[in-house]
Amino acid sequence: MSTTRLPVRPAALDAGRDGETEVAVDRKSPTGLGAVVDALTEAPEGCRGIIQPGRNGRQLLPSRDVVVAQVEALRAILFPGWFSEWDLTEESLRYYVGATLDRVLHVMQEQVERGLCVTCDTHGQGTDSCAERARDLTQRFLARLPEVRRILWTDVEAAFEGDPATDSVAEIIFAYPGLRAITYYRLAHELHVLGVPLIPRMITEYAHSTTGIDIHPGARIGERFFIDHGTGVVIGATAIVGDRVRLYQGVTLGAKSFPLDANGRPIKGVDRHPILEDDVVIYAGATILGRITIGRGSVVGGNVWLTRTVPPGTSVTQSQARQTHFDNGGGI
Repeated sequence: MSTTRLPVRPAALDAGRDGETEVAVDRKSPTGLGAVVDALTEAPEGCRGIIQPGRNGRQLLPSRDVVVAQVEALRAILFPGWFSEWDLTEESLRYYVGATLDRVLHVMQEQVERGLCVTCDTHGQGTDSCAERARDLTQRFLARLPEVRRILWTDVEAAFEGDPATDSVAEIIFAYPGLRAITYYRLAHELHVLGVPLIPRMITEYAHSTTGIDIHPGARIGERFFIDHGTGVVIGATAIVGDRVRLYQGVTLGAKSFPLDANGRPIKGVDRHPILEDDVVIYAGATILGRITIGRGSVVGGNVWLTRTVPPGTSVTQSQARQTHFDNGGGI
């Protein structure tokens, strides 16, 4: 058999190894890929649990498309009449909301169950307990929707009052990426608080991909929250944002450093993102890092890099720009 050596960069290197691995390719076979297939079907250590059989002999993963479709259905009843394909009336509204919730309950319950089974220690073997827990979690999630809608309408009001470029609530609901990202975040956050795995991050990462706004579902954000323009905004997992806070595009609420364990891996669950108290305004391009507090009523100017706590009522800006005149290009 005539073979050649094909260098392959593995998706995950074996522990303690570095560099490339090679597999033998049979040049007489039609494709020469048999050995490559064999190598790739050996699941990396961290993925073996995912491909273990679950209920009915297979383990199913949550579907992003299905989850997103349910979130869009919920957005349509959180803002009834705005996104529905139905021509809603007072008489049909109750039926529409009830039918939509019934469908979301059953579909989301299955997706939550898949997430639970994938992440549980039994790798899909405890499917009965996963199903029971999924039913309970989904029902509790839907029970939070009236409160989510109440908070979202305060976000709409904040956008309307805070943006002189609009004179229409309809424009904010239909077109503003900030409100769309916040809506997805608030739904994902409720699932996160309930302990639902995978799905909250799937929801916020979809919002990230469609709006350019990256809000971790673990962040805690108060009422009347307004993100103006929005592209490039990042809010980390342990950030706390008070009421009536306004962010502009390119703002980062991030971590300054990651405490490591004895093996050099980041320690999970450490509070490492900023706290923004009530009535804070952060202008475009500002980067705020670490577990620091921006006091109530403070303003952080554009492009400021901030790693220290500031007291309430503080205005933080860049150093004053210096302007110098040169004749005929001198000094360049």
